[in-house]
Amino acid sequence: MLSRSSFTSLVVGVFAVYVAHTCWVMYGIVYTRPCPAAAADGAAGGCVWPYLAQRPKLQLSVYTTTRSSIGAESNIDLVLNVEDFDIESKFERTVNVSVPKKTRNNGTLYAFVFLHHAGILPWHDGKQVHIVSPLTTYMVPKPEEINLLTGESATQQIEAEKQTNAVDEPVSHWRSRLTLNVMAEDFVFDGSSLPADVHRYMKMVQLGKTVHYLPILFIDQLSNRVKDLMVINRSTTELPLTVSYDKISLGKLRFWIHMQDAVYSLQQFGFSEKDADEVKGIFVDTNLYFLALTFFVAAFHLLFDFLAFKNDISFWKKKRSMIGMSTKAVLWRCFSTVVIFLFLLDEQTSLLVLIPAGIGAVIELWKVKKALKMTIRWQGLRPKFQFGAYNDSEKKTEEYDAQAMKYLSYLLYPLCIGGAGYSLLNVKYKSWYSWLINSFVNGVYAFGFLFMLPQLFVNYKMKSVAHLPWKAFTYKAFNTFIDDIFAFIITMPTSHRLACFRDDVVFLVYLYQRWLYPVDKSRVNEFGESYEEKLKKKS
Repeated sequence: MLSRSSFTSLVVGVFAVYVAHTCWVMYGIVYTRPCPAAAADGAAGGCVWPYLAQRPKLQLSVYTTTRSSIGAESNIDLVLNVEDFDIESKFERTVNVSVPKKTRNNGTLYAFVFLHHAGILPWHDGKQVHIVSPLTTYMVPKPEEINLLTGESATQQIEAEKQTNAVDEPVSHWRSRLTLNVMAEDFVFDGSSLPADVHRYMKMVQLGKTVHYLPILFIDQLSNRVKDLMVINRSTTELPLTVSYDKISLGKLRFWIHMQDAVYSLQQFGFSEKDADEVKGIFVDTNLYFLALTFFVAAFHLLFDFLAFKNDISFWKKKRSMIGMSTKAVLWRCFSTVVIFLFLLDEQTSLLVLIPAGIGAVIELWKVKKALKMTIRWQGLRPKFQFGAYNDSEKKTEEYDAQAMKYLSYLLYPLCIGGAGYSLLNVKYKSWYSWLINSFVNGVYAFGFLFMLPQLFVNYKMKSVAHLPWKAFTYKAFNTFIDDIFAFIITMPTSHRLACFRDDVVFLVYLYQRWLYPVDKSRVNEFGESYEEKLKKKS
């Protein structure tokens, strides 16, 4: 069996190898080795040359159709035509797109983007390149919020289509943005080692003795965010489409292809469109340098999360006494963690936030069982709960705990009840359950730090902090400061974002108490043992 220290070292070692491997993979994506023979011989065999180096006169055309493949000109509609298309010049244009009846009836509409020679229709140009992207996607509409007392809806007009649709039935949504890129570098590829990610976007032509690749056209699917989606109603005949273009480097193109594949893999593993959208936001809304910082921050957050959970479980697994530990604080922490998890679940928050919150809720429930010395015996299908007895020292701790809670209740309960009543009168919710969860969680976020005061009060009365799980506290402190960074990166409710900064203040108070009360070797620690007792046992 591995000791605790060796297991932690193993985890840290695996983490270091993972980070180093990821950095090496990222370098291989961003850097592409050019054809070595191109520098020595202008017409070297085995090299694949850029067709754009000949500076052809190009034209960009965007068509729409309800079919995923086209074979005739009559089946498509031209929505955008850019003559004298310049690879180096970025632009953004908004056009109105006719929505066919098939699309209005929960169908799909596709965009065909052609890059071809100017003055020639794309299906008559042998050197044209094109790419297809759906302009619609299927999602469950967000439930409408109403005032629970008056029944007044957030929108004054509710269309008949929304009333007939089932709440959990996916409907067709319009993607209002189409982001195009063309790889603008005159890069010479090695034909024997073409990158697999770019190769599927390349089209080769033979010009004389050399092989050329036509312009690499790319549609940035990461820019399609949930916030830009519009529900397609049966009465809608036209919808706006914003077409934007910018050139892209080879390194960023390869990186973006891998990120799109990663998001697609998440959806294949069961992640919803909204969950995938949270991941997209990390890539799209930040620059590459900040994205690299985000990766390292997320990796360390995962490591500290694991170590904090491990040490917290180890601490409570060995704990035999509740001396110096506030039972009320443990119960409150369990209640608040479960409420926060249900709130995040109700808000359909990203799984990046939801999964750690769910694991934390399970651990807090187990800690309550340990704190109350609870045992569960099954009599058939009916559980029977038994609670252990407290000794004199533990009863003294409970007295301090009850004293602190008595003072807190005078302030806390009126604030929570008043906040719940105010939100019921002035805020719209999806259901009574949503209002109840929001009221609980607002009390947790706004006044939850007050429930940490009983533990501080017990520490003050006992003039000791030796009974606290400081190793787990340390890892959680690192994660708290990392959460401060993530609060600006990952989409989450504002109250949850503010709670991240509230935890910083609480931890600083614990640190002050640790400095204020020095180590007393005669005092019982968190495992019900003292340093002097250990010496007596050894002698």
